[in-house]
Amino acid sequence: MKHIKSERGQSLVELAISITILVYLLAGAVEFGMAFFQFVQLRDAAQEGALYGSMNPTSLTTIEERARGASNSPIDLSLAAPNPAKVQIYVDSVLVQENFAPTGATVSACEGHGLEVRISFDHQIFMPFIPAFIGRSFIPLNATVTDTILSPICP
Repeated sequence: MKHIKSERGQSLVELAISITILVYLLAGAVEFGMAFFQFVQLRDAAQEGALYGSMNPTSLTTIEERARGASNSPIDLSLAAPNPAKVQIYVDSVLVQENFAPTGATVSACEGHGLEVRISFDHQIFMPFIPAFIGRSFIPLNATVTDTILSPICP
């Protein structure tokens, strides 16, 4: 088969372009998978904190310690991590049914109310050129779990 001289490198150019696009798609899928795995870890840690807080809603420090101690992989949530400030943990008491609270009343940590644990973390994007598409070099991950307070029983 005789090749025309101007088409000799066409297949190589097509292969180079196709492989470049496929590698970026694959790396994007890996990036998304890592971010999703980190989100699942944050959600599980928030669940651990909320579960502990449902029985001990007034010990906010211990609730945060339980959430931080839930896992150390892929994100080290512990205070001993190189930068524990990267993982933000918030614990709030919320009313399950807001119509029971008079206007301006403070929310108490009593049975039937809710306890919300929120954990935030910024996933650093490792793949080049994605930050140019989304406009930042990180993906904010937020996990929120609300659990019903089971103890103490208040009047």
